[in-house]
Amino acid sequence: MAISKEIQKSSEMKFNGKLIQVTYDIADVNGKDAWREVVHHPGATAIVAVTEDNKIVMERQFRYALQQPLLEVPAGKLDPNEEPIVCAKRELAEETGYRAAQWISLGTIATSPGFCNEVLHLYLAKDLTKGETNWDPDEYVELEYYTLPELLEAIQNEKIKDSKSLAALMLAMPYLKS
Repeated sequence: MAISKEIQKSSEMKFNGKLIQVTYDIADVNGKDAWREVVHHPGATAIVAVTEDNKIVMERQFRYALQQPLLEVPAGKLDPNEEPIVCAKRELAEETGYRAAQWISLGTIATSPGFCNEVLHLYLAKDLTKGETNWDPDEYVELEYYTLPELLEAIQNEKIKDSKSLAALMLAMPYLKS
């Protein structure tokens, strides 16, 4: 049996913010109307950056929605019409000061497909050179450096809860050395 396709019949904008929009849609599902609330997000990139001494660059950043700091890989949202690799290079430089000579695509993930269309493009960045950070005025991050065994222990102890970081780190595993 084939998976049925849901066809949008109507869409009403409920919230139009600076980062996201929320619509209330009616979809045809096998001839019946079904409601769908959809968060529209521009997409983003996330980067597993590995230093010359084989440490992984992580960021500790306070996340307002959860009211706690989280340990994450560097990441950031796509600007309109921006290619994901351009975004990844920009975000890595802005947030960490690093630039990478080698970039490997790790694929894409859908963060919360039950209600959100956000897609993240994941990359591995190697052959880093250090420069200056250029944080947005409303962001502050602390850089931390971890070996692969330290990160695996942090994951096991639930010290990394961020889904994009977990996915990026797992997809980078074949390229990382203990």
